[in-house]
Amino acid sequence: MLLFLDVDGTLIPFGATDPYPQYGPPSPPPSLPHPLLPRLDPAFGPRLLALGCELVWATTWLDDANTVLAPWLGLPTLPVVEWPEEAGEAEGAEGDPAGRGVHWKTRPLVAWAAGRPFVWLDDEIARADRDWVTAHHPGRALLHRVDQRRGLTDEDFAVVADWIGRV
Repeated sequence: MLLFLDVDGTLIPFGATDPYPQYGPPSPPPSLPHPLLPRLDPAFGPRLLALGCELVWATTWLDDANTVLAPWLGLPTLPVVEWPEEAGEAEGAEGDPAGRGVHWKTRPLVAWAAGRPFVWLDDEIARADRDWVTAHHPGRALLHRVDQRRGLTDEDFAVVADWIGRV
């Protein structure tokens, strides 16, 4: 089973406060490869691995997720979904919580899954994405929307683990 993993708003919450107020925005201490790393809980790595899925980066970070985030999380190098050039131009390019259009990631993720069951964790999933996946993906799928202000929570992990256990 695949687990497609978004970064911004999912692993790195948008609602977190400035991790380095003493330094002033936006420069972190020079020892960190990225200023947002302190918002990323390193315990997520072992928790994600414990789900027993094939983890796949599904983020605009692309391979930077492997070079910057994976070491912080204690993850191995993961496969990365390469987005088609026209993907960001599709309807719902910024996500669509109101359900008016299919997110630009949806079609490429279904193609990547190639009929296999999958979980998609993202902060921009909408009803239109769930409906489109139901109509176009023959396997089981859990599209789980994460609250971008908080990022992944214990409750999110519980929902995913429960769904995986039932599949």
